Amino acid sequence: MAGEVLRTKTFATDAADFILAAARGALERRGEFRIALSGGNTPRAVYSEMGKRELPWQQFQFTFGDERCVPPDSNESNFRMANEALFRPGSVPESSIFRMRGEIDPREAADEYQKLLDALAGKRDERIYQHDLILLGLGDDGHTASLFPDSQALSEKQRRVVANHVPKLNAWRLTFTFPLIFAARAVCFLIGGNKDAKLIERVFAGDPALPAARVQKEAQNVTWIIEEKS
Repeated sequence: MAGEVLRTKTFATDAADFILAAARGALERRGEFRIALSGGNTPRAVYSEMGKRELPWQQFQFTFGDERCVPPDSNESNFRMANEALFRPGSVPESSIFRMRGEIDPREAADEYQKLLDALAGKRDERIYQHDLILLGLGDDGHTASLFPDSQALSEKQRRVVANHVPKLNAWRLTFTFPLIFAARAVCFLIGGNKDAKLIERVFAGDPALPAARVQKEAQNVTWIIEEKS
């Protein structure tokens, strides 16, 4: 569904403030905050800003919306980026961090992560694990998480996490599916200042060729935080 669009020249600070406001609300209502992190370079400064704040990290559950099929110490690993920018600086306890194991067989890793989320959901008698907030990015081809155009994961209706082969990259990715994303209480796209404005407008217009447009249309509550160039 359509939501708020925040255009800002203080991207990292405003994005961190938005996320932590969501955290405070969730902690007050349910005693925990479930957040899925996105990868790439855009969120790094946001995570670094979050890591400077004094927060009850033991009440957070950090998951990952997608992961590259690489070891956790790889330069390409979404976990490594979050670990360097947020987890280590913020002294986040390991018990609050649930990473995707990109170093094992992709299908096995997807099954393992789905079972983990299902087990966490079961503790609250939920049919599906419900995130308080899922952070997403926007690729130049309109992909989000690792839901790429023309990839098989786009048609998944039952599974919550899948191994998705991306032909254009000739690589496997682990990714949340639409059913899990749409179950979240809120979604937030973090968009860097160099992103093509025409691409963003195509997403807002609902271009069916762009996976991000489907999230914009069907997710419960969508916010866009877009960096403005100085």
